[in-house]
Amino acid sequence: MSPVKAVLFDRDGTLVHDVPYNADPDLVRPVDGAREALDALRARGIRTGVVTNQSGIARGLLSEADVRRVNRRIEELLGPFDVWALCPHGPDDGCHCRKPQPGMVLWAAGRICVHPADCVVVGDIGADMEAARRAGAHGILVPTPQTRPEETDAAPRVAPDLLTAVRTVLNGLARDDDDSAPPDGPDGAEDPAGAAETDGSAQAARGQEATGPDREDRAERTNRTDRLSRADRADRLSRADRADRADRADRADRTDVPDRTHRTDGPGAAEPDGPVGGSGGTVVGRAP
Repeated sequence: MSPVKAVLFDRDGTLVHDVPYNADPDLVRPVDGAREALDALRARGIRTGVVTNQSGIARGLLSEADVRRVNRRIEELLGPFDVWALCPHGPDDGCHCRKPQPGMVLWAAGRICVHPADCVVVGDIGADMEAARRAGAHGILVPTPQTRPEETDAAPRVAPDLLTAVRTVLNGLARDDDDSAPPDGPDGAEDPAGAAETDGSAQAARGQEATGPDREDRAERTNRTDRLSRADRADRLSRADRADRADRADRADRTDVPDRTHRTDGPGAAEPDGPVGGSGGTVVGRAP
């Protein structure tokens, strides 16, 4: 892939500790290493943004002003972001912005003039990873105690904490394990040697270059493994998606949905095509 140009973060559970439907800026607590990670990205000229589901607005538990106050506090603690995207809808509203839909990711990337393929989405649940996949972006899961095991299994990449996730970005990403690129290893994991061995490369490294039928046979077995791996990943993603739509709708709601509006020049900027963003982001969609 080309060098990463932007990293879009989920808010609750990823950048800050999750406080369900938080309307109190005093309750904002960044996760360990968050400021260091963001500063490292900014120092390298990599754009940063937030994409967050905020269904509390649709539920009447929060106002957009409440969310902006919380977002303003996050910027006071973690520094300015290039773009904020917030979805105010509930899980049954049928919007295109709410994760796992890709709307917020696509919108945020467009606002900062970055192709989605050059973006990384960092989040703590499967909805974040699915939104990245559907948008054509890369995903890194940073699990919390609330992350389901199947979400971790289906994630293209997993990091133990936020700082490690950002260091992975800064050190360069290998190809994502998706249908457009075969996995690095037979199970979609990164090859421990740093690159997958295909055709006769393994034997060549040992001075026994494969030729003729042997190479063709091993190539066919590799292709068969790739097809099975892709089918298995598709099945796991489907199961994770069903879980997101069913019993995880409430938690996905609490994972801030990004605004359809955004800021690129600091708190208080107005969205030209939508509502005024104010400090702390723009609303991608209006609550019903």
